[in-house]
Amino acid sequence: MDIEEKLKQVKSRFEEVNAAMSDPAVFDDPQKYTELTKERSDLEELVEDYDKWMDLKSRQKGNNELIEANEDAEITEMAREENKEIKQELAKMEEDIKMKLIPKDPEDSKNAIVEVRAGTGGDEAAIFAGDLFDMYRRYSDKQGWKMSMMNIAESDKGGYKEIVFQLEGEEVFGKMKYESGVHRVQRVPETESQGRVHTSAATVAVLPEVEEVDIDINPSDIRVDTFRASGAGGQHVNKTDSAIRLTHEPTGIVVECQEERSQHQNKEKAMTMLRAKMYDIELEKKQKERADERKSQVSTGDRSAKIRTYNFPQGRFTDHRINLTLYDLDNIMKGGLDEAIEALRVQENLEKLNAIAED
Repeated sequence: MDIEEKLKQVKSRFEEVNAAMSDPAVFDDPQKYTELTKERSDLEELVEDYDKWMDLKSRQKGNNELIEANEDAEITEMAREENKEIKQELAKMEEDIKMKLIPKDPEDSKNAIVEVRAGTGGDEAAIFAGDLFDMYRRYSDKQGWKMSMMNIAESDKGGYKEIVFQLEGEEVFGKMKYESGVHRVQRVPETESQGRVHTSAATVAVLPEVEEVDIDINPSDIRVDTFRASGAGGQHVNKTDSAIRLTHEPTGIVVECQEERSQHQNKEKAMTMLRAKMYDIELEKKQKERADERKSQVSTGDRSAKIRTYNFPQGRFTDHRINLTLYDLDNIMKGGLDEAIEALRVQENLEKLNAIAED
């Protein structure tokens, strides 16, 4: 990768975007203006890097001329010393710039719909699903995201058979996408009288939320069923058919929503879930195609893969995709996911960087 050439291209595009934004006609197209504003913001830091890079290169060239002339021993030595520092700074900048030049996944900026389901392990799996939800709720609070419930199926002994929620905010899918897969827990259940460690599991699916324009659904393909909401929710529960079930007949996808008071609100949320699921099918196909081309440790599109183990007796958290082990389980369960997610993000970027180098 020729860093200087790439930076020149970035600078050129930055100037094109600035010129486009100064055209009065762009204010008549709010969507176009928003897109240009975002692109300008994405390019700005790299343009600053380009200016700094060129300044360092200019100083390096000037020092080389002084060294070659060798007219004053002291000045020549100073030029050599400065060039050593410049060389180190350029090497560090090159690594940073390479990471910044990796194309951003357009899905990363989207909001997300998260589904957590109890897997193998009976009541303990449902309790663990509840623990995962609580971990995500706390992580969401730390990120400043907005969480809203979409569907809940509680378990008799605590936790959830299934819980579906929506997260809105900055870079939600870009951070939460790494959570998709099978999460395994090893601990002594409260119901275990012998003190034996049990292994249970819960599955997590993270879907990017999409707008109507992103995916086309024929209304005639959808069967709409209404039923009475169950569980907590106030006086309307079991008195009105406010809960909604949508079945997309060509694919067999079924979604339910019963967390809002009105049938209309539940239908809107159910449609959001349906769009996300249908979009996710296409996204998963693309991910698998990419995974076939280049084996990715982080995101292969395989939702059935065991990605994590939470070992409570040892206080150990292990992410099997990148062989990351942290002995900080208590903090992680309280929403301290930053270190794990950042490690996964770095690994994915390194894989992308290697792919660019191969191409």
